[in-house]
Amino acid sequence: MSILERMQNQRSSLSSNGVKILDFILKDPASLSNYVSQDLAVKVGVSQSGVIKFAQRLGFKGFTALKLAIIEDLAHKNAILEPKRPIHNKIHSDDSSITIAQKLIQEKTHAMIATTNAINFSEFETIVKRLNQADRIQIVGIGGSALTAKDLTFKLLKLGITALTEQDTHVQIATANTLTKNDILIAISFSGKRREIIMAAQSAYDKGATVIALTNIKKSPLRQLAHYTIDTIADEKQFRSSSISSRTAQNVITDLLFMALLQLKSDDAKLLLSDISSVIDRI
Repeated sequence: MSILERMQNQRSSLSSNGVKILDFILKDPASLSNYVSQDLAVKVGVSQSGVIKFAQRLGFKGFTALKLAIIEDLAHKNAILEPKRPIHNKIHSDDSSITIAQKLIQEKTHAMIATTNAINFSEFETIVKRLNQADRIQIVGIGGSALTAKDLTFKLLKLGITALTEQDTHVQIATANTLTKNDILIAISFSGKRREIIMAAQSAYDKGATVIALTNIKKSPLRQLAHYTIDTIADEKQFRSSSISSRTAQNVITDLLFMALLQLKSDDAKLLLSDISSVIDRI
């Protein structure tokens, strides 16, 4: 975790003057190199001792130590991430294999942390209970999201849950049209705007089924339609080759759903998983 992220996480424990200093730094951390503690105090409208106490509150000896740590952190980040010729987000055509590996790890890790931090766990527990009680669960997705849908379907089947998935969009819509109020449709779409997914979700909604969306935090037709939404957060803007970070965000949610259901089903699920493994071992 970067120093700036650590500072942001401590926001709730800071004084009102501490929050002022934090907000000023976060607005333009690169400009911090131009300030000494007295200058920053005048700029923010707090005392010089307030600036020093702020740095100490964050675990630094003083403002200079905090400033140097932030500058070093920014320099390290820029050395890895600043774009020259991007071929995927901040990965460039002249990057070495080890640099690409480091950037991918950072991108995927950030997607997982941001996504899990955004979960409303009270609503998540409700979703898990609804999934456990459902007669059938249809999971829809296209492109990279179809891979996530297939993986989640397999995981649910191993728990003894009736789960359905199909890559053909016509079959997806036809299946959704057979759902009832006792069924659930999970729609996986990072954009939340794919017409085929919206049509399947709308069909399930019209039949009284519960619609759960795995999508990004922006407003979208899917988000508006869904009864429940689990946010998937990923840094994918201009260059979305292979949907790398968005699929990572989706997978961390589907893995979490699987583990939560496994915990809920307890011994019965463990026995079923053991039986499946035993059968496969005999192949």
